[in-house]
Amino acid sequence: MILRSVRFGLIGVALLAFTVDGGCRRKETPAPPMATPSLTVNRDKVPLGSPIDVTYKFTVANDTKFTEDFRVMVHIVDSDRELMFTFDHNPPVPTTQWKPGQTVEYTRTEFIPIYPYVGEATVELGLYSLQNQRRLPLGGDDAGQRAYKVSKLVLQPQTENVFTVFKDGWHPAEGAPHNPSVEWQWTKQVATLAFKNPKKDCTFYLDVDHPSNVFREPQQVQVTLGGDVVDQFALNEGQELLRKIPLKAAQFGTGEMAELRISVDKTYVPALLNVANNKDPRELGVRVFHAFVQPTS
Repeated sequence: MILRSVRFGLIGVALLAFTVDGGCRRKETPAPPMATPSLTVNRDKVPLGSPIDVTYKFTVANDTKFTEDFRVMVHIVDSDRELMFTFDHNPPVPTTQWKPGQTVEYTRTEFIPIYPYVGEATVELGLYSLQNQRRLPLGGDDAGQRAYKVSKLVLQPQTENVFTVFKDGWHPAEGAPHNPSVEWQWTKQVATLAFKNPKKDCTFYLDVDHPSNVFREPQQVQVTLGGDVVDQFALNEGQELLRKIPLKAAQFGTGEMAELRISVDKTYVPALLNVANNKDPRELGVRVFHAFVQPTS
């Protein structure tokens, strides 16, 4: 009987300690928010693979000073709050330059990955340290672990997009080994993109770069539609450009399909260069991450 009493007494002490400790935790004052995030999109229904313009806004608290440059966390989660993909990025103005009471606002064009999910998705924002991954306390609807719900999206099937075929002059698609959601295709000197005639004004999104340093001068890139030049630009080594090229319905003609051509003035073959272990025999023009025709209405 004495042993049982001691045992139950110890359990009681442990429960009391747990209750007191848990009560103390519940009474802890949450850290004050350092900023309040918000987000708007130019359309709330987005087919997989298509672009979306996202405007980010952070209202800095009056007594906040950032001591390091934090990264913006952008998580897209499904209806079960499972992470599908991210748009994490460094803000154009580093957080160490944000001032108390200031509103920091900027717009980025993001491309929705081809992900096996359609339906409602939630956008969660945060700020985190690149040094230790620590997330900052922000104002708003905390979904847990300082990820703040700021918007909703409806992801639609890829078939809602304009039907597009990478026709002639393209090499097979490749992917980044560290991030399978990042893909690209190299062009040859001339590459043709065929697409179903949308018979309305559109924007052609061309996301392109050239990672090599083989040319002394910038590459000259030209985009033509039906024989007419619709865009031309210089591409420097290591530079990534997102061109948003307006196209008029009349430029597509009356046929069922239309074609855009991307041409460059210079190409190279890696195997012919004095680079060790590079036996790539392909003729390479520019590297295209996205080539997308988006109706404007």
